[in-house]
Amino acid sequence: MTFRASLMSARSVKLFTHLPSMQAPPLFSRQISMDVKSFASRLSSSGLLRSQGLIGGKWSDAYDGKTIQVHNPATGEVITTVPCMGQMETNDAISSAYGAFNSWSKLAAAERSKCLRKWYDLLISHKEELGQLITLEQGKPLKEAIGEVSYGAGFIELYAEEAKRVYGDIIPPTLSDRRLFVLKQPVGVVGAITPWNFPLAMITRKVGPALACGCTVVIKPSELTPLTALAAAELSLQAGIPPGVVNVVMGNASAIGDALLASSQVRKITFTGSTAVGKKLMAGAAATVKKVSLELGGNAPCIVFDDADLDVAVKGTLAAKFRNTGQTCVCANRILVQEGIYDKFRDAFAKAVQNMQVGNGFSEGVAQGPLINEAAVQKVESFIQDAISKGAKVVLGAKRHSLGMTFYEPTVLSDVKNDMLIAREEVFGPVAPLLRFKTEDEAIRIANDTNAGLASYIFTNNVQRSWRVSEALEYGLVGVNEGLISTEVAPFGGVKQSGLGREGSKYGMDEYLEVKYVCLGNMSSN
Repeated sequence: MTFRASLMSARSVKLFTHLPSMQAPPLFSRQISMDVKSFASRLSSSGLLRSQGLIGGKWSDAYDGKTIQVHNPATGEVITTVPCMGQMETNDAISSAYGAFNSWSKLAAAERSKCLRKWYDLLISHKEELGQLITLEQGKPLKEAIGEVSYGAGFIELYAEEAKRVYGDIIPPTLSDRRLFVLKQPVGVVGAITPWNFPLAMITRKVGPALACGCTVVIKPSELTPLTALAAAELSLQAGIPPGVVNVVMGNASAIGDALLASSQVRKITFTGSTAVGKKLMAGAAATVKKVSLELGGNAPCIVFDDADLDVAVKGTLAAKFRNTGQTCVCANRILVQEGIYDKFRDAFAKAVQNMQVGNGFSEGVAQGPLINEAAVQKVESFIQDAISKGAKVVLGAKRHSLGMTFYEPTVLSDVKNDMLIAREEVFGPVAPLLRFKTEDEAIRIANDTNAGLASYIFTNNVQRSWRVSEALEYGLVGVNEGLISTEVAPFGGVKQSGLGREGSKYGMDEYLEVKYVCLGNMSSN
């Protein structure tokens, strides 16, 4: 199929127009605007500030010319516009990926490995610029954003190595004239739908293993943070990954999703996002019986036992709760504290939270940036209001920050009960609810009383307890005396309604492979 648009790779865009509503304080806004414009100008000069989709190796606008704005959540300014793509563009991207699959899958694993390694090298060499781009469109502190680039690039490095280790099997035959063996082959075209909270890492931990196995991909990044995905795609081309192997479409989420689900050429859907959307994708994939892997919502318990090291528990819980302004699927959503240490922990934790600096991610020393948009702030407010109305007490925060926009004060609530909304659903914001418990059995019961099962955390100095509780928790991930547990070398995924499959590590390769059994007969004949 010929593409309806074949455009120049560089396009003139108007950067940074102000939104009329939700204004930040004037001086703050002027200072940040100057810095951000400088960052954007440098990104544009480097070729990494792309504002078109990628289909078959060509940068493309939406066929009907429609666009959507990409905002800086810290200031409300429009960074640029990107195409509002839909069904037709997605179908062309699928055709492009399908056409590239035959040659890419037949390329020697060592050659695919070299391409991935080159992509990793480019991601690392542009770490600073990519970090700035993440902060620009997502809002997280620059240090945290650069950390995401290293983390995200790590998946590409890992799967560059794993590409050469897709092993089959020889099975001892039941009859002497037969030979039995097992092949592992790439599943085919993959539709990868990714969220806004980790604009790079959520892409690389899907695309890395897919490409390593020999699959081709159509990436649909969040319309809130598409620029990082486009920059990563540009670097994939520079790395020598052939046109059509990596495609990026964005815009009308439902139209793009429906096209990916309807196509018989797409053999797998991989998605990170809400449980509600994951269920819809799972149902939609049934029509063509696609493979599906889902990394969905969490309701992570963080259990602090009486025998925990207080300093370790405070530091670990702070990291588990407030990273990315509480906007991660593995954030501690419920902090369960045993009654003997409850008061000491509450006071020490609140003091640590109070010392966190809130501000624009480009400012020095900032530990917490803005929430992604106004809807996110309103969700946080509604959860807090529900908790207070049912008896929770505000220890700290619980209000919008004086910086304005979508900045929210880091919040600690005490006397939270398990039937409050904030303990039943993901708040996805900077709110730490403290629940009191008496016994180990009670803590496990409260922790498991949810449909979610992604991440969990334990703080204890009792080795036997750490084993007992780790085994009893109905979660795919358990951190013991540690709040930051994600790494590319370990399997990431949940149980219950937190998803299907695993990402990262050697196990992440299995999600993109089919197992084929081959029987050779008449082997005893000359």
